[in-house]
Amino acid sequence: MAASGGGDSSLLRRINSAATLRALRGGAALTVTELMDATGLSRPTVEGVVDGLLGERLVVEAEPESGPAGRRRGRPARRLRFHAEAGYLLAVDIGMHEVRCLLADLTGTVVARHSRPVHGVDAEERLDRTRAAVTELLRRAHVSRDLLWAAGVGSPGIVDRKGVVTYSAAVPGWTGTDLGGRLSRSLRCPVLVENDANLAAIGERWQGVAAGSDDVVYILAGLSPGAGSLINGRVHRGFGGAAGEIGALHLLGRQAPPETLLSTTGTPLVPLDEEAVAEVFRLARTGDAVAREAVDRFVQRLVHDITAMVLTLDPEIVVVGGWAAGIDDVVEPLRAELAKFCLRLPRVELSALGSDGIGLGALRVALDHAEQRLFAVSYEGAPHS
Repeated sequence: MAASGGGDSSLLRRINSAATLRALRGGAALTVTELMDATGLSRPTVEGVVDGLLGERLVVEAEPESGPAGRRRGRPARRLRFHAEAGYLLAVDIGMHEVRCLLADLTGTVVARHSRPVHGVDAEERLDRTRAAVTELLRRAHVSRDLLWAAGVGSPGIVDRKGVVTYSAAVPGWTGTDLGGRLSRSLRCPVLVENDANLAAIGERWQGVAAGSDDVVYILAGLSPGAGSLINGRVHRGFGGAAGEIGALHLLGRQAPPETLLSTTGTPLVPLDEEAVAEVFRLARTGDAVAREAVDRFVQRLVHDITAMVLTLDPEIVVVGGWAAGIDDVVEPLRAELAKFCLRLPRVELSALGSDGIGLGALRVALDHAEQRLFAVSYEGAPHS
């Protein structure tokens, strides 16, 4: 990048600031000379940019390095680091049984987490407990609500681009809930709401077994199975946000719902939760014939669902998650069965993130928003903590 002088335009100043922030955000504290090497900017330009970033508290001075035995030699060069604590990002996974919250700094490093049960509560109580979980998380982390830059929120059901849940069969009374609007009023920051399976796909690509893959299908096994998909690295939502709602396939009359598939008693498995599912898989591993039959039925249902997605999207990888306990037994049977029906068999892997997948996807969405604020040259106005 060419050096710039004192008469820079506002656009050029933002470009230079973004380049300097990117160099510092890698983690290491750098001197002005090292920043010149990293950005290609002149010393006066770097010094001017640094002064501005110091004023915005996006950059702070690091402690001087010490010499042998802790003795400092001469006047040390000023070293600067990215101020990751200038703001925070919130991730919220509003699940069937639990609300899980993560808090991260501006590098995306998780610094605190908290959860609260929501099983069996109505929509309003679920929202109240979500807000209470966030409040408790911030209290424990000693972080002011005013320091929140963005919040990513995951929800079951179909979610439109405004953050409204337009349909949810899994959570009674959840259809029509304006999650984005209602949570943004209490959080006082941008709230980005997304379908839970889509976020799980994003999280798996960021930190899980799908890292480095741009074409991903994530199967969220649960009471109403769902799927999230990435095409060329971007979430595919469909026209109305209903892409991947494979839980409706049983409505074709050819598939039973999971609570029937996994039953070992002839009556639906209620409640259908991780503990109940894990017990069925445990019994199957011990040789119980009835449980083994139930697991086989469940695998066939997943094969039906995944084949529909694979034949449509031709992904590089299919990640199976949702029920963290017990479903590791389905991966090998799934591979074998899918090979019979798919024209090209993708990689099939168990989620590496387990119950954190949706929350990490929500965090990645919030982090993307923060990076737009940090680095987009079209951003007007400096961010303040």
